[in-house]
Amino acid sequence: MHKHVDWDDPGADSVIRHFERDPAGYAAPGPGDILSARHEGATVRVRVEAYVEGTSIGEVVALISADNGRRMKSHGKLALGDTVRLPDASRALEPQRDPREDDSEARG
Repeated sequence: MHKHVDWDDPGADSVIRHFERDPAGYAAPGPGDILSARHEGATVRVRVEAYVEGTSIGEVVALISADNGRRMKSHGKLALGDTVRLPDASRALEPQRDPREDDSEARG
């Protein structure tokens, strides 16, 4: 059984909106594809197991903090390994991070 998730509105990062300009680049997701969405501000990556009528069903494989880009095992009621339904309308492009932030973390 899947866990119900109230996905954040992807706004300007909407995958659907992005591909409206270039419909030739859009393809329906398939098994094994990794999709992204937002939930309570965090980035959620979902590995697709099935795709039915505009909705992907899959496993949460990553939860990434919006504040610092660090990975989490859980976020709110969502945890790694949960099975979720992700409608195309909720899919979001990955947020772009400043590479200098990664350098400063590495230096300690």
